[in-house]
Amino acid sequence: MSVNKYDLSYTQNRELSWLEFNKRVLDEAHDPDVPSLEKLKFISIFSSNLDEFFMVRVGSLLDLTTMKKEIPDNKTGLSYRQQLDAIFQVMPELYRQKDEAYDSVEELLRFNGIENLKYEELSKEEKKIVDSHFEESIQPVISPIILDSHHPFPHLANLSPLVVANMRADNGELFTGIIQKSAVNKDIFFLPGPGLRYIITEEIIKENLNKVFNFKIIDAAIVCVTRNADLNLEEEFDDIDIDFRKYMKKALKKRSRLQPVRMEINGELPKETIDYLMKHLGLDPKQVYYSKSPLKMGYVFSLFDKLSPEVEPLVTFKKYSPVYPSDINPSKSLIEQVSEHDRLLFYPFESMDPFLSLLKEASNDPYVISIKITIYRLASISKVAEYLANAAENGKEVVAVMELRARFDEDNNINWSERLEQAGCTVIYGFEDYKIHSKICLITRHVNGKIQYISQFGTGNYNEKTAKLYTDLSLMTGDYGLGVDAQNFFKNMMISNLVGEYEHLLVAPFSLKPSLMNMIDEQIALAKSGEEAVIKIKCNSVTERSMIDKLSEASRAGVKIYMNVRGICCILPGIKGKTDNIYITSIVGRYLEHPRIYIFGNDENAKVYISSADLMTRNLTRRVEIACPIYDSAIKKKIFDIMNIIFTDDRKSSVLNPDGKYTKKTSSPSLNSQSRFMELAEISEREASKKSHKKKLPSSLISTHTENIDKEKIADEVISNMSLWEKIKKLFF
Repeated sequence: MSVNKYDLSYTQNRELSWLEFNKRVLDEAHDPDVPSLEKLKFISIFSSNLDEFFMVRVGSLLDLTTMKKEIPDNKTGLSYRQQLDAIFQVMPELYRQKDEAYDSVEELLRFNGIENLKYEELSKEEKKIVDSHFEESIQPVISPIILDSHHPFPHLANLSPLVVANMRADNGELFTGIIQKSAVNKDIFFLPGPGLRYIITEEIIKENLNKVFNFKIIDAAIVCVTRNADLNLEEEFDDIDIDFRKYMKKALKKRSRLQPVRMEINGELPKETIDYLMKHLGLDPKQVYYSKSPLKMGYVFSLFDKLSPEVEPLVTFKKYSPVYPSDINPSKSLIEQVSEHDRLLFYPFESMDPFLSLLKEASNDPYVISIKITIYRLASISKVAEYLANAAENGKEVVAVMELRARFDEDNNINWSERLEQAGCTVIYGFEDYKIHSKICLITRHVNGKIQYISQFGTGNYNEKTAKLYTDLSLMTGDYGLGVDAQNFFKNMMISNLVGEYEHLLVAPFSLKPSLMNMIDEQIALAKSGEEAVIKIKCNSVTERSMIDKLSEASRAGVKIYMNVRGICCILPGIKGKTDNIYITSIVGRYLEHPRIYIFGNDENAKVYISSADLMTRNLTRRVEIACPIYDSAIKKKIFDIMNIIFTDDRKSSVLNPDGKYTKKTSSPSLNSQSRFMELAEISEREASKKSHKKKLPSSLISTHTENIDKEKIADEVISNMSLWEKIKKLFF
């Protein structure tokens, strides 16, 4: 094994950091402020997150163990196998915590008539109803299999629950049988009557095994197999003349047949049966996990649609609809308003509707000659796609740079690419080695012989559904310089030129990373000259080693660094002499934190960027990403105010400690940043309604009301003679 050349004293492993994040998701099930059904949803999200973690990260690491050359992790020095062992070691405790959370939440739900029932809990009449459902809807579509020399071991589909049973024939011979739930059957069966009572389909199958096999059932359990889903498309995609869409369809079919990476068991099976399954699946005992709670919990989301009006407010968050921004007039042309001055949307507190209206208006505007957009993920029902198609049908040039390799959204993107092409749009699929993850839309107009650009830059996808679930920023601007850069960006995408030059935009894989490093160097120079030097970062993940080292260098120089990192964070704060001046928080709440914001400086001259890119190696060096500068002073202030509230959050925010663990602190009065943003949006909407006949409101829904939180802000001058880490300990611990 090669010697690790990096300083490992202030870094941690990305996989273990991600598991810490997912544990914080699970912790929401214990938060007294979270309603009971929302708690169950967090457990479901924890479970699905873990599914993807095994399919992608564990699958990738297992693939890497087959390589001849061993490359140690540059944050911990661990080999691939050592990383896997560390992951497998923490799994049983995570499953135990999931079971504990599930039991406590189920107890709360039953107080409100929401019950996940076991078969033995059913009344005699209900058992008849369930048995009838089995005979009429389940039994006709299942395919039971006996495991013996006459029946080869079957393919067990990825993440598809099945029932494994041991049986005895009348002659005493023992058999093992498998029944896999059909995709035709829903995950749960709702029982008639008052309340919301249901039973999981695999439980129904397990209780009716004797009707299928005609043997004496000795024991049975629900089992689920997880398979590697990390298709390495870049290595396989060598033929530049290949039809990429056909290639993707073929590649996706392989996903369900890839190597198993995990087996989950709900129930009791003898060791011999488990050993038999492990042998045929190629699994190690470390990859087998036991759970008393449901293995797959996607059904939880269907419960929300079944709630009665009386029960819903007792078990769910108070309904919130994104408000229409107070500084945008819905009855006036969006093109005109954006041309007047920049507008920034803050999802999901503000609605995505202004951008959709802009796109719709552009699709019908006689002065618009083209619309160009990058697409990473679309909603299954998409107004964005509808307006793009409408624009093409109206004779405008529409170019959609579609990324077909958006993991687990590939099928949806393939379908949309076909539909857009049918409408007359030009669809291109990007680069063979670089995913296009940028969020940019360019509307080009020809007015009175002059070219006008309306550009949009975002931190999130053009997905109407996730715009109500993820926090994101969306800038709409008529800035000509940004428009020229956007035009050059699309020109470069069309001719497969990654090495484009831009005056304003920072574009990965070539200019984004060095530009960020240079701006950190500028703050280092300020600190060394005795001036105030501040960096504020909000992103989803931090893994890029050279960026981590540069932040450590800045900390050592005296730059104050505030970071809000939702998930993976491989840099450890508060390490003496290395990261003393770095303070890191993470927010897990009602909405998924998603914006990427980079701020260098702490006054009106600060350089502020919003971006599609996290501080990860893949984003900075192996993807096409964009960071867009903020020039408008009002919008810059709005972003500063957003960041101040985020760093003041002491209700849903956790502080990262030097040991890699997180500490959640609650003070009185406490601030939930997401709740605060909802309140401010609603206040702004009400005030706009009252004053619509008077003067125009300030453009920032946040800055209008920041005087209300001044007393709660973190002030650097509170304890002027302590290091930043000492300040943090004083303030939070």
